[in-house]
Amino acid sequence: MAKKAMIEREKKRQRMVKQYAAKRAALKEIAEDENRPREERFKAQLKLADLPRNSSATRLHNRCQLTGRPHAYHRKLKMSRIALRELGYQGHIPGLVKSSW
Repeated sequence: MAKKAMIEREKKRQRMVKQYAAKRAALKEIAEDENRPREERFKAQLKLADLPRNSSATRLHNRCQLTGRPHAYHRKLKMSRIALRELGYQGHIPGLVKSSW
């Protein structure tokens, strides 16, 4: 199980990304628009840099919803391989069976 502080930090980042998403998108659009004056684009880049770092979507990290584990994460199921295996053994995931040969 991951530390509770790490899980809470990730939740905080998700809230910040959602909160600043519209503002970031607007500033990025201005900064990347070649038709605008260079000074206006530069000001938009400075405003973008002034936003909190954790409001950037690239700082998010996928974590297992059950255990908080950051590694071996299955995007489709939103859980780690270990949690998936345990739920499979208990029969909670339909169609998943233990392989043997």
